[in-house]
Amino acid sequence: MAAVSRLAKLSSISYLRRCLSSAVASESNPPYTSPFLPKPDYNLIHKDPKNGHVQWVFLGCPGVGKGTYASRLCNLLGVPHIATGDLVREELASSGPFSQQLSEIVNQGKLVSDELIVSLLSKRLQAGEAKGESGFILDGFPRTINQAEILEGVTDIDLVVNLKLREDVLLEKCLGRRICSECGGNFNLASINAKGENGNPGISMAPLLPPPQCMSKLFTRSDDTETVVKERLHIYNEKSRPVEEFYRSRGKLLEFDLPGGIPESWPKLLEALNLNDYEEKQSAAA
Repeated sequence: MAAVSRLAKLSSISYLRRCLSSAVASESNPPYTSPFLPKPDYNLIHKDPKNGHVQWVFLGCPGVGKGTYASRLCNLLGVPHIATGDLVREELASSGPFSQQLSEIVNQGKLVSDELIVSLLSKRLQAGEAKGESGFILDGFPRTINQAEILEGVTDIDLVVNLKLREDVLLEKCLGRRICSECGGNFNLASINAKGENGNPGISMAPLLPPPQCMSKLFTRSDDTETVVKERLHIYNEKSRPVEEFYRSRGKLLEFDLPGGIPESWPKLLEALNLNDYEEKQSAAA
């Protein structure tokens, strides 16, 4: 069994390498070259990402909003949003070969193994390759140094956006999350007003309420309990923060402190990425 497991892992990594390489490179579309300065900051100026060949990664603690902001940027830039958390949930819902193993891991707030994540990501990339996808924004991968090294051996990541939020706000935000069982929409019932501390300003986040037809159909994710969320944050601090340093040492990390909810944070994030004028042009053209 161990030999079969190793073979499956090597096969998945090999396929991941082929897919990521082909997704961003062809004779007519050469690989997108990293244009970033060694020490990026919020005023970082980089090559125009609007050609659809961005290769970005979103980092941040569980519940910080990686999926929200990554998906918005993907819609803006026209590239696929690949969230490993969604891949895990889809596998859980499908009763596939990994569903039971994943269920036990997720419900305990633990990290999914590299082998399982690479297998799921390979499957997703295969589907995207068949549809002719180009470029990507990864959300939830890599989460460990091992995963980061696998990815680095596969392709050149242009930018890593590290979303940051106070832990007490993160906890409150996670406990307020709800999903509509009918439309699949993500909402948040928490109304957050955290006071400033240690010289940092306070943070206010209005609830993201569902429409009336969804209100009676809301449910809470099984891993959105205080015990599990705290365990996930503990594991992130222990296992994933070194990934931040991995990319910081390579001059590819852009730290972004969320100043509030979407209305406050989205314009600031676009400004940090030099995309604020692009959204205005897209809106005018619509």
